Amino acid sequence: MSDLESMVDRFEIEALRGSFTDAVMMHDYDRFASLFTQDGAWRIPYVNVEFTGREQIRAGIERAQGQLDYFVQTTHPGTIQLEGDTAVGRAYISEFGHLRDGSSHVNYGVFHDRDLRTKDGWKFAERVYEVRYLDTTPLAGSAPQAAGATANVPTENPSATKEMSNLESLADCKVDN
Repeated sequence: MSDLESMVDRFEIEALRGSFTDAVMMHDYDRFASLFTQDGAWRIPYVNVEFTGREQIRAGIERAQGQLDYFVQTTHPGTIQLEGDTAVGRAYISEFGHLRDGSSHVNYGVFHDRDLRTKDGWKFAERVYEVRYLDTTPLAGSAPQAAGATANVPTENPSATKEMSNLESLADCKVDN
């Protein structure tokens, strides 16, 4: 495997890890399940949870997210060891959430991954979540929607649009030598 192929594989695996978090945060359960191989497994031993196959994984994430008022997860880079069309590695996770039953949690953990290159790109063959730190102290804050505010998701960034307009204006300027 060339250095370039190795870099591309590592980039694609990091993108897979990022897509996992994005699918969770956006409640995109179909995309979440599609990140696993057909017979892939998602395990959380701390709470004795295991889902095998995309159908179970999809149902599991939807059920888990249905118990939450809000949830935030971030993925941090870890390790990747490539071996042809397979890879193993770790990604570091921080997350917090508030459950509908009134409880909340802050935890930090490690995903232990086995990845497989498929015709559709890299997929998780197995993803095991190891909780390293757990705090169940009630969270002091709330999500704006949980507090009764409406979500205001920008569809366009006015500042970026103005900046782009300014840059286009600069492109029209010519400097004569």
